[in-house]
Amino acid sequence: MEIKQATESLGALGHETRLTIFRLLVQAGPEGVNAGALCQKLGMAAATLSFHLAHLTRVGLISGRQEGRFIYYVADYAAMDELLSYLTANCCQGGQCLPKTATLPAAPPRRRKIAAGRRTQSGL
Repeated sequence: MEIKQATESLGALGHETRLTIFRLLVQAGPEGVNAGALCQKLGMAAATLSFHLAHLTRVGLISGRQEGRFIYYVADYAAMDELLSYLTANCCQGGQCLPKTATLPAAPPRRRKIAAGRRTQSGL
């Protein structure tokens, strides 16, 4: 991976909506999620979602596949792994300082309070 590709990927993930979309697709696994379900889950207009999906696709973090009338989007795990490897390639002067991400247990969802409604919401 080159620095230009890394900055494009990080730039795409630096937007709250795109990071949320990417996390949903990572959690969905290799089956992916259709665009309509993403619209519904995120509560956004189809045109807005399409803009963000196109950006994530353009930088290579996700891909879409047509199934009948629906487009299913899926995270590109290889691209994600490559980005993480690029970011950690020289950490700790080349020593093994961090556990491998594959061996880490999934973190429990966090709950946070929303001040206006005083309700709680899970991590996404």
